[in-house]
Parts: sequence; structure tokens; C-alpha cells
Amino acid sequence: MYKYENIKTIHLENTQNCQASCPMCDRNQNGGALNPHIDLSELTLDDCKRIFEPEFIAQLKTMYMCGNLGDPIVARDTLEIFKYFREHNKDMWLSMNTNAGAKSAEWWQELAGVFGRMGSVIFSVDGLEDTNHIYRQGVVWDNVYRSMKAFIAAGGRARWDFLIFEHNQHQVDEAEELSQTMGFEKFVAKKTGRFVTATSEKKESHQAVNRKGEKTAEIKKPDAKYQNTALKQYDAVKEKHGTMDAYYDRAEIHCKVKDEGNLFITAEGLAMPCCWTAGRMYKWWHKDPKQEQIWDFIDAAGGKDTVNAKKHGLRSVFETGIFDRIEESWNKASVAEGKLKVCSMKCGKEFDPFGSQFK
Repeated sequence: MYKYENIKTIHLENTQNCQASCPMCDRNQNGGALNPHIDLSELTLDDCKRIFEPEFIAQLKTMYMCGNLGDPIVARDTLEIFKYFREHNKDMWLSMNTNAGAKSAEWWQELAGVFGRMGSVIFSVDGLEDTNHIYRQGVVWDNVYRSMKAFIAAGGRARWDFLIFEHNQHQVDEAEELSQTMGFEKFVAKKTGRFVTATSEKKESHQAVNRKGEKTAEIKKPDAKYQNTALKQYDAVKEKHGTMDAYYDRAEIHCKVKDEGNLFITAEGLAMPCCWTAGRMYKWWHKDPKQEQIWDFIDAAGGKDTVNAKKHGLRSVFETGIFDRIEESWNKASVAEGKLKVCSMKCGKEFDPFGSQFK
């Protein structure tokens, strides 16, 4: 797929912890009980020093924290990890996606200093004071506003990403105006792909629950002008191929992360090609998470421990051949014959809900 020497971007999930309980996040069950297959792993500064040697950091162009399950701002060593990368590469781009609902103003000011002009925070804020918490359950607006204000006032470069739902679509323009007033460099109204499920079915809404399992909001699709264009592509692709599974069998794959020389590191320290492949590991609705196809590739590499860069180093993970096997699978005749389905789902050329969020 690519070599250790070709990696230019690290996507780092440094924690599975989060103070929020978003109903469409795999960390929890519709916003309720914790995913039973995760253990709230978190990478320390020392872990990152073992995974990322200074000479490796020197070859990078970008490191960003986002991930599948947690939010970097609740991790203990986030700031120190960014400092470590900056120490060994003054020119690389540093970035972080966050719900912004934690840490002190002083912490945000210090982060702005570490990033300087070569970095940015992407604030994932889906509404204003009266709506953000409807999807971002557990996130307190006053904390969000304080974080954004402190970071920008300290010279930080910031982008506001706004997922559009029915309950907040009336605030898109108002939020964009606020972003300009506050000094954001960019405002992105995202046409969420979350209404195409992990099993590739369309849905009109998603019922949220709280951590007691009680129903809270019903998260509904926005009006047509704010809907992800892949929802229209979905019908055409299904009509052309008969079923979505038939499309995934035939999909021509153009790997997004290979183009970028991108590598994903999970909060357990596992090295995987991308967040999407890693994201199939722990689906909460499976009694046995290993029924997902990605485990065939992990097991063929020697098992989860073998792809643990925290234990064995990054170079050793490349030597397992897991990345080559994944790329080779793209030429298989079907998923049943070994083509990795998640690659068809996320990087198939005819259907791209992720990319369509930004159109």
C-alpha cells in the first residue's frame, strides 16, 4: 500500500474518552450506554514517544487529532503531545477536531501558541446555545464559547464545522455570522452523511437516548437543500447495481488516505490505514465484534497485538504486510472473495457520503 518512508500525515486518535454522548457516535449506544467493546484507552506522551521517533516526525507534513471514539480535549497529555511533535518539526501542520466543551481558557491559549500559524482547530459545533446540545449531548455551550473565544484571541487559527440537522438548519446563517464576528477563518456547513447507516441503508431520523437509556431528541434529516447529495446518488447506484452490496462487490476504489500518505493510529496504539478501517473493529451492535471483515486482515497480520505500534514500533507493523493485503483485496471479484467492504463503502468512486458533506 505504502511504505514507512512514504508517510506524510498522521491521523492520531489519542483517546477513547469523551464528555459528550452524541447519538450517532460508535462510542456509545445511540447516546446511551458505553460501547461494550471498548475500554477507554488513551495514549500518553510516553506512548507517543515510543510510536513516533523524532526522525519519523521530521518527515511529516501534518499531524491531526480526531479519531472515531473520543475527543482530544479530554485526554491528559494532548497539549504535551502536540508540543512533542512541534519540537521535532517546526514546519509541520498541527490540527485538532473537537467539540470544544472542555479545558480552561489558559489551556486553549497555550495550544494557540504551540500551533502558531502552522496549525488550526476545527471546532465541531452543531448549532448555537439553544441547539448545539441536541446532537452534542452533554456539551455545555458556555464552555464551547469560552474555548473558541480564548483560542482565537490568543492568535489561533480556527474553523467552525456545523453538521446540519432539521433542528438547527434555521441557524446556519446566524452561526456563520457569529463565526465571522469571532474571527474564524472558515465556516463549513456540513451536509452530514449520517443518514446513510453503517449497514448502508437510508434513514429519515435517528432516536437519541441519554445515558440512562431514556429517549431524548429524534435527530431528523434537514430540508432537501441541506441534505447530503449522496442520498440522491444512493438511489441511482442501487438501481444500477441492484443492491448496495452488489455495488460494493464491483466498486472501483480510489483510496483517499493513500493519496495523502496518511496513517491512522488508534487510542490503543494500533496502526491502521485509516479511521474507517479501524472504525469497523468495535461496532457496539455486534455481540462478537470480530464478525466484522477487518478482523480477517488483522488476524492475517498476526493479530491485534502484532499491529500495536505502541508495543512494537511503527516499522514492525509495516512488516506484517497488513497494508499490502488491504490494497491487494481491492482487486478481488467480490467481498465474499476477500475484497475489503469498508474500502468500497468509503472510497468507492460512485458513492461517497463523506466527500459529499462538503458540496
